[in-house]
Amino acid sequence: MRFTLRQGQPTDRDALLALEARAFEGDRFNRRQLGHLLTRANAATLVAVDADDAVIGYATLLFRRNSGTARLYSFCVDPERRGLGLGRRLLDAIEQVAVARDAQRVLLEVRADNRVAMRLYRHTGYVAHRWLDDYYEDGCAAWRMDKSLDSDAPTEPVTES
Repeated sequence: MRFTLRQGQPTDRDALLALEARAFEGDRFNRRQLGHLLTRANAATLVAVDADDAVIGYATLLFRRNSGTARLYSFCVDPERRGLGLGRRLLDAIEQVAVARDAQRVLLEVRADNRVAMRLYRHTGYVAHRWLDDYYEDGCAAWRMDKSLDSDAPTEPVTES
């Protein structure tokens, strides 16, 4: 599958909103929140677009001042494009962004019932460290996972939230 990764722009907001509606039943961003992530937050967003310039995936990292940990705040692949390697390439690329911003670790939360995402994260080096009961708006639990971006460093639990 051919696609291009590029930095997210404010003009992507409506396409990201539509993508989230297709991909997630709940816990979606609203238009204002997406606008903030794309323009004002200490964040980096990569957007995957197909040959027709349609948004087919995106990933957003959040950064905190004086922290070596980046948080994978949102990760979304169009349901019709899953299983084609897009998620893995998007995850690899957003990790490169984290490294370029001097992060040593990426932290994320993932729905406990999202086996596809859990498999992707585990296969790419993420380790589940903490179970979070009733994390999502529908009551689903989550796993907090993290990955060291220094391949020589052991993975240890992260205490940041």
